[in-house]
Amino acid sequence: MGNSLKTIAAFVPSNKCQKYLLEDLEEMPVDKMVDLSGRQMRRLPVHICSFRELVKLYLSDNNLNHLPPELEQLQNLQILALDFNNFKALPLVVCTLKQLCILYLGNNKLCSLPLELRLLQNLKTLWIESNCLQYLPEVVCELSLLKTLHAGSNALRTLPPQLQCLQELRTIWLSGNLLSEFPPVLLDMPFLEVIDVDRNSIRFFPSLAHLPGLKLVIYDHNPCRNAPKVAKGVRRVGRWSEETPEPRKRSGAVIEITLDEKPLLPPATKTEPE
Repeated sequence: MGNSLKTIAAFVPSNKCQKYLLEDLEEMPVDKMVDLSGRQMRRLPVHICSFRELVKLYLSDNNLNHLPPELEQLQNLQILALDFNNFKALPLVVCTLKQLCILYLGNNKLCSLPLELRLLQNLKTLWIESNCLQYLPEVVCELSLLKTLHAGSNALRTLPPQLQCLQELRTIWLSGNLLSEFPPVLLDMPFLEVIDVDRNSIRFFPSLAHLPGLKLVIYDHNPCRNAPKVAKGVRRVGRWSEETPEPRKRSGAVIEITLDEKPLLPPATKTEPE
């Protein structure tokens, strides 16, 4: 019954209904965090924007498609979660929050990102998975402190050469895209530690043995003819990921020796800034 009432209240813009959705959140919490995930909200209550010392704001799993200009008041915000909403474009007010370290935009309807995103020069983690991106916006390549980029489950066919400018980038998740070849730019990024190209259409993998920082490469579910060569100690997840011993013959029967491999998946929980 409570959830039904909240669903109805989400359609009514009156202050009383919005206060009901906030569950009497009148003062900023001591931990400087507000979590309004899963409230069926269609608009962010402007009252939240008065919490000027707020550091973390979670708005995941709502029905938001815009944000109020008053959000600009939250200049101390470091984490903003807008995933699982209905954004077709990133509200420009988000790009005014210059202290942001982590931005979650996954599972929306984004086809591009605004040039103003370059203003977020403190951004270290960007999640843009499960959107409608047919190309990686070049503005991402201007986020000089970016360490983690999650761009899986889009429609990417290639990556821009400018990506190699991100010398702080350590982890890139590209699973579930339309890559037909291993992105050449990644071969010029020796600082990468994790590369995930699972579930693409890559038929051939070049050698990755020259990447000194590489620790893990996930390449499973590709129609590849070979496994990527890697340096000693680098973990691979995919076909032929381990050297398989020759089958042993016994009484005319062939007994195959298999090795179990559990892939390391992207983190399911949201991370905190370092």
